[in-house]
Amino acid sequence: MLRVRDGDHRAFEELVVRNTPRVHALVYRFLGDPGMVEDLTQEVFLRIYRTAPRYQPAAKFSTWLYRIVANLAFNVLRDRKKAREVQLDSSASSDDDGDGFYRNLPDEDGPAPERSLDDRELSERITLAIDALPDTQRLAIVLNKYEDMSYEDIADILDCSTMAVKSLLSRARGNLRESLERYLRTGQ
Repeated sequence: MLRVRDGDHRAFEELVVRNTPRVHALVYRFLGDPGMVEDLTQEVFLRIYRTAPRYQPAAKFSTWLYRIVANLAFNVLRDRKKAREVQLDSSASSDDDGDGFYRNLPDEDGPAPERSLDDRELSERITLAIDALPDTQRLAIVLNKYEDMSYEDIADILDCSTMAVKSLLSRARGNLRESLERYLRTGQ
């Protein structure tokens, strides 16, 4: 990033290549909207490019990068709440051959279909439960569990204390436990 700050365009290209997968993953995990991943990722790197001349390495680059992603994601979530978008249900699928019949065949080498279905259903329920968390709790969980970040790094990104991060994660875990309790208890 210091080379980018000094005007090295190849360093910026390298920075984009190295960090795009990480930014994609975080944006998707935080927003849950595949349609927003590319746009928000481009916006992240535009912000980095525009602010490069003023970059001061006060923290790790990854912390600064995640803070940019978090701020942009919070903006998107705030705009969503204001707009209250209506999702249109598309009845066509890429697996649909046009006659309304899906031709998905099980993988003989893969897990049993019922096991795969159970795993997919649990994963979907966890994703929905995470999506239902308040924004800061969701970001803290995503950074901690999916990005394996320390409390200190999360505190830097969220611009709060380590104790506040511990509190956020504790509340998030409690909300997730409550949200998933019925499903996990009954196995439904």
